[in-house]
Amino acid sequence: MSEDAAADEGAEPTPPSERIVGLDALRGFALLGILVINIRLFSMPEIVLLNPTVYGDFSGANYWAWFVGHVFAERKFLTLFTMLFGASLLLFTRKFDEDLTTLRLHYRRSFWLIVFGVAHAYLLWYGDILVSYGVTAVFVVFVRDESARFLAAVGAALFVVPSVAEVLTATYGDLSSFAATWRPAESVLRAEVETYRGGWLEQFDHRAESAWNRQTTSYLGATAWRTAGSMMVGMALFKWGVLTNERSARFYRLLVAVGGVVGVATLVAGVAYVEAAGWTPRAGIYWQQFIYFGAFPLAGAYVGAVMLLARKWPRGRVTKGLAAIGRTAFSNYILQSVVATTVFYGHGLGLFGRVTRVEALGVVVAIWAVEVVLSVAWLRRYRYGPLEWLWRTLTYGERQPLRRSDDASAAGD
Repeated sequence: MSEDAAADEGAEPTPPSERIVGLDALRGFALLGILVINIRLFSMPEIVLLNPTVYGDFSGANYWAWFVGHVFAERKFLTLFTMLFGASLLLFTRKFDEDLTTLRLHYRRSFWLIVFGVAHAYLLWYGDILVSYGVTAVFVVFVRDESARFLAAVGAALFVVPSVAEVLTATYGDLSSFAATWRPAESVLRAEVETYRGGWLEQFDHRAESAWNRQTTSYLGATAWRTAGSMMVGMALFKWGVLTNERSARFYRLLVAVGGVVGVATLVAGVAYVEAAGWTPRAGIYWQQFIYFGAFPLAGAYVGAVMLLARKWPRGRVTKGLAAIGRTAFSNYILQSVVATTVFYGHGLGLFGRVTRVEALGVVVAIWAVEVVLSVAWLRRYRYGPLEWLWRTLTYGERQPLRRSDDASAAGD
């Protein structure tokens, strides 16, 4: 046993038998939903996530495919997934009695998450979220012992900071630079399309530049604030028992009703506003605020719906399928990138920029089906997903048991 492992003796990962079914199902639901939006970046130029009118057919069925995804998926599942990461931080750190052990393992865990994220971003896909999670967790861990009320209030305040800056810029600032980003020249769009229809090396310059901007300028200006805020809100919800299915059925039904109505109304109002304004750059910045502030109530509605599902049918096929995805979320997140880049990029089928929004959703459904089948089958034989196992092994400094048969052998010893 290594020196680090000896120092951490007795610190072990959570056995699958002790996991919270509702929390796992919620994580799986969030991860599947994230792909509905990520598929747009996998299949079309990056700018379509900001301004969907600049590329691809935006009428008829394709408009409604965008609209439904925008209202029910954009930022909601990412917000939910980030809140769940905050909850997982509490789950991880509460297992250890000594602060020194807690922080040592937490920082080792965060370090390896950043390493995985850097590899993901620069070798595979620029839209990585792991780096921002790993870096933000380094700081958020220090508020883990604060009250739920404190975490919710400060988290909400942090989340609002970038929006205040964006609204002030839209109201009083010079938007000429943003206008060029909001509606890039046709030559810029064509260049990106040709880049991702090319080979892996040809894609690298754009991938590296975009990943770097996301991890530096964008992170400091907005992502860090919103990620930290969402994590802290997730920690508060965990402490309140909302994410662990400890509240009443009436509470979750109310969450579904109120969160659903407020969230959908906010997002539909945002679309009506930006369309009435003619998709101008200034209106685009204001419209983004509808997206951010509509995300939380609708994410709350999803929490309520999944908790009710897990409570009524804890061993049902849907619950078990979602929980299997949730328990292997890290592996499935990377698998989504591997499959999607193989389908759309030039080193694979080269369909980048060639599919409609409706067709892209068909790819999403196909990936979902593959992931559910693989996850359920994998967990019949193994304790953790392959990347989850590697992450745990690196975190604890010694090889963790992977096969379920290892548990029986260990018990016999």
